[in-house]
Amino acid sequence: MSATDHSRAAGVLLLCRAEPGRVRPSAQLLNEPLLLVPAGEGWSALIPGKDSWRTEGTDLATATAGWAHTLAVAEQWPVVGLWWDARGAGFVVAAGFRRTVGYAWLADGTPLGEEAAMTALRARIGLDPVLDGAALDGLARPDADAGAAARVLGLIAVLSRTGLDLAPGLAPGVPADGLRAAAGAHPAAEAVDWPGWREAVRTGLLDAGSGRLGAWTRGPRARALGAAEIAAGAGLALWGRRSGRRGVTAAGVTLLADGALTLAYDWWRARG
Repeated sequence: MSATDHSRAAGVLLLCRAEPGRVRPSAQLLNEPLLLVPAGEGWSALIPGKDSWRTEGTDLATATAGWAHTLAVAEQWPVVGLWWDARGAGFVVAAGFRRTVGYAWLADGTPLGEEAAMTALRARIGLDPVLDGAALDGLARPDADAGAAARVLGLIAVLSRTGLDLAPGLAPGVPADGLRAAAGAHPAAEAVDWPGWREAVRTGLLDAGSGRLGAWTRGPRARALGAAEIAAGAGLALWGRRSGRRGVTAAGVTLLADGALTLAYDWWRARG
């Protein structure tokens, strides 16, 4: 699928395996119009607006992968991004600095993905290798009676065994406007806004010591990691900007920000 289908059927759900309070800071870095809602025990859902991916030439699967990677790159929790349009549907799974992988189905349900994506999903979400593995294997086999939407519903059913519980109306085939309306009806729904660099840095400094990187937050390793993230993020953001890929640009900006926070935290602790 080389380009986004701009039909009314297009939609994206970003499912984060963390409570909304933990998801909010990373979601703010996307700098996109997002709604954040609880989605069961230990899960949250983010719903981007339709204008987030309607840039000319933007591929919906690529945009979803960029957002998922940005959300998960510096966190302990994984992200599953679901997308669909008139041509088909699919998922991506991101976790930390590991490669973001995805799987897709044509509108009639024909599988297009690789087994490695299903394996990564099982491992990164912590699914049961037997029961859940068998269900995922079924989603990767041809089935004339299961279209793309049914495949995604099957995937949601598997994830529900880990506590995922989506609000009514958050389902494959529902367009972006319908998803946001359904999410907005949730009593705990909140709009996620970019707080500005000053607040982002302040929050990052407070949280850095307890993050996933642990010993990498101070000293020579922290400085090396921060410099590497800044270099990689700058290149990624520049390429995304030139190619018009907003998801890639967002991932680059996140790497830049995380690298800057790492260096700032190391400097701050050294002064203290």
